Amino acid sequence: MNDEISFDRSVIEPTGQAFQMSPLVRRLVAPNGGPFTFTGTCTYVVGQGDVAVIDPGPDLDAHFEALAAAIGQARVSAIVVTHTHKDHSPLARRLKALTGAPILGCGPHEAARALGAGEMNVLDASADHEHVADRLMQDGDVFEGQGFTLQAVATPGHTMNHLAFALPQENALFSGDHVMAWSTTIVAPPDGAMGAYMASLERLMARDETIYWPGHGGPVKDPKRFVRGLLSHRRMRETTIMERVQAGDRKIVSLVDRLYVGLDPKLKGAAALSVFAHLEELVARGVVRTDGDARLDGEYWV
Repeated sequence: MNDEISFDRSVIEPTGQAFQMSPLVRRLVAPNGGPFTFTGTCTYVVGQGDVAVIDPGPDLDAHFEALAAAIGQARVSAIVVTHTHKDHSPLARRLKALTGAPILGCGPHEAARALGAGEMNVLDASADHEHVADRLMQDGDVFEGQGFTLQAVATPGHTMNHLAFALPQENALFSGDHVMAWSTTIVAPPDGAMGAYMASLERLMARDETIYWPGHGGPVKDPKRFVRGLLSHRRMRETTIMERVQAGDRKIVSLVDRLYVGLDPKLKGAAALSVFAHLEELVARGVVRTDGDARLDGEYWV
């Protein structure tokens, strides 16, 4: 089978208005586009009359007003959050205050591991540490709405509390930031972990949804092939990192320059974190060595 991955960076609908994606799903894009959010965070309204809102998004007045208008007279029975990044979860609190609906889904923000000596969590500013769920959902837990069901699927890796949500009535999966059609997912220690991310991708390979609705960008229309491509892409990246380390590139900054030729300078920090995530996993497996714990500024060899 062809394991090549092809990203779809087509610009989707404009912000400020909800669009019908399927009989049960409407999508509203937040006005927070950028290098890491593509055209903006996708908020989903699921159901008719009695609805659930998935990933309300960033705390922006314009998005809150557009979401309230999209909901209209419908009853919000649940506010569902995939993970605790500030482009996904903060607006849940304002929406709860407006509608009285409970917040469901992921728990508090958590890191994959404790900080090492002298280490900084460079992504800490993006974490929503104020998030509190009224109902913490675990893998397999179900929310029954009026005419629809949402089942939690544990997908740690991007964040360790990341959940996807299956919609069996349409054989669909709300994949959050775990799988997106427009780009690979950022996996950055200590918040994320490459081993967990890869295991979550393997888990999705065993599922049979025919479409994914991600946290940014358009739908993933051939999920099995796409996820297989993501796995292949990450394995090839790991192999290339190993080859460069064997060739004498001992520092992450050198590896990024070698592996990401022509990369937008704004994205070099994210690329470094991705390489770090791979190296951390390789060190844990004993394939690559370093002095003490794996660090972003460490040196690596075989």
